[in-house]
Amino acid sequence: MTDVSRFRLYPTSTQRAALLEQCAHARYVWNLALEQWSMWTRDRGPVPGFAEQCRQLTEARAEFAWLRAGSQTVQQQALRDFDQAVKNFFGGTHRRPTWRKAGRRLGFRIVGQQAARVKKLSRKWAAANIPKIGWVRFRLSRAVPAAKSYRVTCDSAGNWHLAFAVVPPPIPGPGTGQTVGVDRGVTVAAALSTGELLFSPASSEASQVQRKDLQRRLSRSRPGSRRSQKLKASIAKIDERAKNRRKDWVEKTSTDLARRFDLIRVEDLRVSHMVRRPGPKKDPDRPGSFLPNNRRAKAGLHRGILANGWAMLVQRLEDKAPGRVQKVPAAYTSQTCSACGHCAPDNRKSQAVFQCAACGHQANADVNAAINIAAGRAVSARRETPVRVSLKREPQLTTSA
Repeated sequence: MTDVSRFRLYPTSTQRAALLEQCAHARYVWNLALEQWSMWTRDRGPVPGFAEQCRQLTEARAEFAWLRAGSQTVQQQALRDFDQAVKNFFGGTHRRPTWRKAGRRLGFRIVGQQAARVKKLSRKWAAANIPKIGWVRFRLSRAVPAAKSYRVTCDSAGNWHLAFAVVPPPIPGPGTGQTVGVDRGVTVAAALSTGELLFSPASSEASQVQRKDLQRRLSRSRPGSRRSQKLKASIAKIDERAKNRRKDWVEKTSTDLARRFDLIRVEDLRVSHMVRRPGPKKDPDRPGSFLPNNRRAKAGLHRGILANGWAMLVQRLEDKAPGRVQKVPAAYTSQTCSACGHCAPDNRKSQAVFQCAACGHQANADVNAAINIAAGRAVSARRETPVRVSLKREPQLTTSA
């Protein structure tokens, strides 16, 4: 498990152009290696490995001056990253390597002694030595970790960042044996079994209106024009601010939960499948036509799920509290009474109101679901009496000295 300690880079205009050129070289080498790997046939023998591709890179740098002008360290590291991506793909832990497109996810990685070449300029500023570019200033917002590698990236808003890959120590539990259930939702980002309701910072109404106006103007501009590029950059800045607010909320919430509770139980949700685009439904009566599939309504649900960081919250909890996060089946947890165990659709009166039809227990619907999750309860598809989930192993709770 690795964490990313990211700092904001402030390159000059000349350095910014050189950084873009380095990103282009890394993208070109990656795509060339991917093309070679994808089109290789068995009659040619084994696929060229990292060492053979480095030899071919040396020959290409001797032939092409534009490639030789870039950093060999950056280009070789792109080949090393691709070799690791192929190994991860065959190992079953990652997806198949894909093409890197121009203008999207720009960046390159530096590994080795170069990663330690950072000097402090003042209390708030430091500089990193990037190959073939020189010293680039970055904001010293926290202590620089002792990392063996760093990655230079550029986001969609045009901001440059310096990210160090480190392995942070896990956050120890309080040792009280307390268990908390976390119910994730769209209106309430996270409801705890303790009764707390946590809300993800949403974009202001003014920024939403501004974004819609920019999108309307973008639809009327000519594709590829300067006006369209400026509008895209303005929209990207608004989206980047919303993304940073969401990440900040997830980091603070996950750290708080890891420090306060020894065991954290969440719903076992496959978020990547939940936010997929609905498939078309063919009309059997009219060949070539399709039935309504509620695509627009589901798109609004997708935006709500992504805006509340469902998957990111659980991932950061597992990173900060390893072995102390358990996933509970989410079947009918919102329809089951946490007091008597009665399960019925009529129990949930609305999005926020839960009233049991059997015992009359009233509570917030999200908090009631969180209590069921904390208890590890699940029901069958026939909505029978809730039973406690048999978890495979209980985490070893650490006791404070």
